[in-house]
Amino acid sequence: MSSEHSSVQFSVTPGEEVMTACRAYGIEQPEGAPPRKEGQGPFARLILKNAMLIDGTGAAAQGPFNIVVKKDRIAEIRHALFVAPPEPGDFEIDCTDKFVLPGFIDTHVHIGNPTQGFTGTVTPAEYVFKLWMAHGVTTVRECGALNGLDWTLEQEHKSEADQITAPRIVTYPVLYHPWMVTEVTTREAAQAWVAKVAEKGITGIKLFGHNPEVMQAVYDESRARGLRTACHHTVTWTSRVNALDSCRMGLTSMEHFLGLAEALSTEGTLQNYPPDYVYDNEQMRALQDAHMWRAVDPDSPRWNVVMEEMLEHDFTLVPTLSSWEPGLDVMRYMWSEWHDDYTLPALWRFFQPNPMSHWAFYWDWSTACEIEFKYAYRLWMAFVNEYKNRGGRITVGSDSGFGFKLFGFDTVRELELLQEAGFHPLDVVRAATLKGAELLGMEKEIGSVEPGKKADLLVVDENPLMNFKVLYGTGHMRLNRDTGQVERIKALRHTIKNGIVFDAHKLLDDVRDMVTREKETEAESGSM
Repeated sequence: MSSEHSSVQFSVTPGEEVMTACRAYGIEQPEGAPPRKEGQGPFARLILKNAMLIDGTGAAAQGPFNIVVKKDRIAEIRHALFVAPPEPGDFEIDCTDKFVLPGFIDTHVHIGNPTQGFTGTVTPAEYVFKLWMAHGVTTVRECGALNGLDWTLEQEHKSEADQITAPRIVTYPVLYHPWMVTEVTTREAAQAWVAKVAEKGITGIKLFGHNPEVMQAVYDESRARGLRTACHHTVTWTSRVNALDSCRMGLTSMEHFLGLAEALSTEGTLQNYPPDYVYDNEQMRALQDAHMWRAVDPDSPRWNVVMEEMLEHDFTLVPTLSSWEPGLDVMRYMWSEWHDDYTLPALWRFFQPNPMSHWAFYWDWSTACEIEFKYAYRLWMAFVNEYKNRGGRITVGSDSGFGFKLFGFDTVRELELLQEAGFHPLDVVRAATLKGAELLGMEKEIGSVEPGKKADLLVVDENPLMNFKVLYGTGHMRLNRDTGQVERIKALRHTIKNGIVFDAHKLLDDVRDMVTREKETEAESGSM
C-alpha cells in the first residue's frame, strides 16, 4: 500500500460508529448467541432413508433416495432400492413420503439493528438465529454488520464451529451509514478502508451508495483483493451512480430495486421528486420509491438495453420483494398471524408507525399510496422474472426486522413473491439455494444436494413445490377430509446444518418461550 493510502487512519468501521452513537442513548450491543444446546450430531454416518429429493439445481423431484452423510459432508446419494448395509453407530431418519432440499440461503439479512433499542431492548441474536433455522435458513449474508464488525465476526466464527445454534454467516460490513463520523470521501480513503476491513478476513463489502470516485475505488480495491460487493443504492446518490453505473464499475449484486428504476427511466437521470420531498421523511421516501417507476416503460428500448448489459456482466439481483411489501397492504402485515406468538414486545414496538423508527413509514399510509406500490411491483416483478428467464441470477433476500417483517417467516414470504413474479417453484428453490451459493462464491460447498458438499439439508413432511405456505412456522390451514377438521400443516421437520440435525418445531417452541417470558417480565414491571 502506498504511503498516501496508509496515511488515512480508521479506528472503527461504520458498524462500530453506529454502536457508539447508540451508546450515547444507553443502547448497548445485543448479547451474542449462547452456547449451543440444540441439535444432534454430526454423526459418523447419518442416513436419510427413502427421501424424495429436490436438489436445488432446478431438476425435478427424484427418488426415493438414501442420502448418506458422513460427519458434515454428503457422502453419497443412491436409489433406495440399493440399500447401504447398516454400520454400527448409524443415525437414521425415515424420510418415507418426505422431501429433502438444500438449506436455504438468505442473501440479505441483518442480525437485528441497534436502533431497535430506541423502543426497548435490542433484538437478541439467539432469537433471530432460531427463527431463521426454524424456517430452513442455513446460510445468511449479513449486509452491514451494524451491531459491530467484530461482534458479527465473532458470531460468524462460532456458527462455523457449530458452537452456537445459528445459520452459517457471511459478513459484509458496510462502507457508509448516515450516522457515520469517519468520512470516506476520496479514492485513497476508500482503498484504505477496504484494506482495513479486509484484514478481518471478510469476503465482501456492502455500500449504501457514494460519489463515483469512492464507489469505483471500492469496487476496484475489492476486486483486487478477491472480495465481492453489494450495494443498496441510496437515492441521495443515484443521480450520480445508479445500478447500471455500479454494474459497469464492477458491483457484484444490487440490493432491492433502488438505482434500477433510475437506470430504466425514460425521463432522464433524475427522479421527478415532488417539490416538498425530504429524504429523511421515510413515508415520503417510501412513496417516492414506488412513484419513480412511473418513469419506466417495459416496452421501451431502454428496458432491454439495461437488462442486456447487466446480463453481460453476470450481475446479480437481490430483489428483497418482501421488504417493501408492507407498502402494498399495511393492515395485512401489521396483523400477520405469527406476531402474537413469535414477535418480541420490543420488536413489536419498533414496528409501529413512527418517524423515528426505520421503515415504520405508515403513519398516514393511504389507499392511494398502496395503489402506487402495486403499480411499481408489477414492473419490478416483470423485470426480475424476465431477467431470470434470460439467464440472469436472482437470489432470495428477506431484509427482515423492519416494517412488521419477521425473521424466517419473511424468507418464506420471499419464496411466495418470486412465484407470484412468474418463477416456477423449482426456480424459486434454485434462487433460494444454488443461486445464493453462486453469489457468495460458495457453490462448491453449499447450495445443492450433491456428494462432497456440506450437509446443509431440509427434511420436509410434504412437497413444498405444491405450496410454499407449508414452510411457515405457523403452518398452513388445510381441511382433513377424514376427520372434517381444519389442521395446521407445519411441514418443515428438520433443519440440518453441517450434518447437525435440528428439530425445527423445537426451535420455534424456544422462540415462543422467549416471547412469552418477555411479555410476562414487561407485565410484571408495568412497562407494556
